[in-house]
Amino acid sequence: MAAYIIGRVQVTDWPRYSEYMNLTPGIIAQYGGRFIARGGESVTLEGPEETHRVVILEFPTFAAAKQFFHSEEYQQAKAARAGAALAQFFAIDGVPVG
Repeated sequence: MAAYIIGRVQVTDWPRYSEYMNLTPGIIAQYGGRFIARGGESVTLEGPEETHRVVILEFPTFAAAKQFFHSEEYQQAKAARAGAALAQFFAIDGVPVG
């Protein structure tokens, strides 16, 4: 069953954050993941206005999502993001198909 990592990111230094953005696609793919949304246009439909960059990643399993996030490769990319953004990430199971 698919699982998702959802991130809310407040970018404080775009040039440095861009370096992080260049590092992550290959690492995500290495763990079977792919981008579903990556900071595109959004509109708040209900509740407080969402002003953060929203990122949604899909992985084949919950275990794969956690493996990616805790991997040495991603920890190195995450270190490149340090000081360039404030972020919240969480993983969530998808629903069974059918």
